[in-house]
Parts: sequence; C-alpha cells; structure tokens
Amino acid sequence: MPLAVAALSHAPSYGNVDPGGETFAEINAAIEEVRGFVTEYDPDLVVVFGPDHFNGQLYSLITPWVIGAVAEGIGDYGTTAGPLPVDGAAARTFHAAVLGEGIDIGRSERMKVDHGVVQPLDFVFGKGFTQPIVPVFVNAIGLPLSPLQRVRLLGEAFGRAAQAMERKVLFVASGGISHSPPIPRWDGAPDTVHERLVSYSPSPEERHAREQRIVEGIQAIADGKAPSDPLNEEWDTLVLDVLRSGDLDQVDAWENGWFLAEGGSAAHEMRSWIAAYAALSTAGPYRLTVDHYWAVEKWGAGFAIQAAMTA
Repeated sequence: MPLAVAALSHAPSYGNVDPGGETFAEINAAIEEVRGFVTEYDPDLVVVFGPDHFNGQLYSLITPWVIGAVAEGIGDYGTTAGPLPVDGAAARTFHAAVLGEGIDIGRSERMKVDHGVVQPLDFVFGKGFTQPIVPVFVNAIGLPLSPLQRVRLLGEAFGRAAQAMERKVLFVASGGISHSPPIPRWDGAPDTVHERLVSYSPSPEERHAREQRIVEGIQAIADGKAPSDPLNEEWDTLVLDVLRSGDLDQVDAWENGWFLAEGGSAAHEMRSWIAAYAALSTAGPYRLTVDHYWAVEKWGAGFAIQAAMTA
C-alpha cells in the first residue's frame, strides 16, 4: 500500500495576527492544496505526529513519545475540542509493533492534545473532523530530549507498521521551523514554575486569558513594539532540503544543542516532520507535490506546508 505525508506548521498567530502582505492568503491557498492532495489520496487512517506545549504532557510523566488510543482536544486557539475520533484498535496495533522494533513508546488511554496536534487536522479536514486518527506525541520542548537518530528510527517503525496493516495511511506532521517563543524550562526555575510544569490544569477562563496574553505578545512583535529573536531562513532551508531529499540518515548527525542554537527554543518541533518523512521513506522513494515556505517575521516563525507520497 502507498503511504503519504501532509506536513504543516502550526501557530497560535494563525487567524489572530495579520502576517502582512499576501502571506495569509498564500498560506490558506497552500492549505487548500494539501486538502486537495489528501482528498485525492483518500486515506483510511491518519497518524498525526505533533508536539505538546505543556498542556497535556507534563513533567508528572514526561516521555520522548506517546501514542494515544483515546484522546481529546483541549480546544486551545479555537481548535477542535473534546473527544477525538481515535482508532483505538489501530493505535494499540501501532504501539505493539513499534515496541517490537525496540522503540520504547508509551501509550495513553486518556490523552489530552493541544493545537500542536489538532490545528493541522483542522486545517486539512475542518473543525469537528471525523476521519479516524492515531495521535502521537513527539516531545519537543520538555528537556532533555532523545537523540534525533531515535526520532528517525521511531518514524521508520511506524512506516513499517503502517504497511503491515494494508490500509492507506496518511502521516500528518505538525510543527514550526525556526521560532523562539518563551518556553518554561525545569532547570533553575522557581517552585511556582515547577508546579505549573507538573500539574497545569487551568479553568476555561484561565486558559483563555493565557491564550490572549500570548496572542497579544505576538501582535506586539508584529506592530514593532516588542523584540523577537530573528528567524534563521538558512537553517530552515537546510532542514527542509534534507526532508525533500529523502536522505534522512543525515539527521543522525544533528545535535540537539545545534537545533536550539540555530532554530530557536521550539525548533525541535521539526522532530514530528522527521518522524513522518522517515515513516514515508520505508515505502520507497517519495516526491513532494506541495512545497511552500514563508519566513513570517510578524509571527516570529518560519512556516512551511508540504505534501508528499511514495512514487
């Protein structure tokens, strides 16, 4: 069976902060391209690799990756909220298969996911989507992180498991490229931050207020009233070119500290893209049919949208 990938950046700023010029229209047009690609591919199952922003995955039990057999969206930034259409049987099959390849992955029967998983699904399928999914949390900000080679091997294990299922599987990758939002770190943080990183469970009102503060902060950057770390277009291009090439063994030499230094505090969200393309590569050479990139200065983020399938 063929495999396919839809890879889309996510951003709290999407629909909330004008990126200027024709960028927003171009991004929406690219999303429509991916929707057309997915409609034509017509997957039976969607496996989505995505990060979490200390909303569902906390230091009460932080792991490199977790597969969800039951999941709900928290609904941040207007994304789909509530129980998600997870194919629990497929998730448990993936769990066993990936473990069988020596990749230690956890499983949750009560997973919570935020916009890092749900926003790209909303982009492609619309809010309240009903397509059967399998969500996979890929840790990107809860330091320390596993070597990037392990991410590649994780993706390859998912790819082989997908082929064994004899179902048309679409792998969705979610994450930004170079961007450096403020991220709480455990080491050296005060006890109040430690408590937030262990047991964050805000009321809807508290969550909404926090989201508004974040959007206001991005708007201040867009208005030139607040500083933002510069984007690294050269680094973005390097990473995307490796994914385009299909020669994914190159990621084995990428060091975690280099990722942070070149791409910013949240650049490791590209682990989800590495996993998805590694899964795709197990079915043979692939080609990109959608391929767009923007250095969105007013969002403080590199933003990319791609789609690919095996030849």
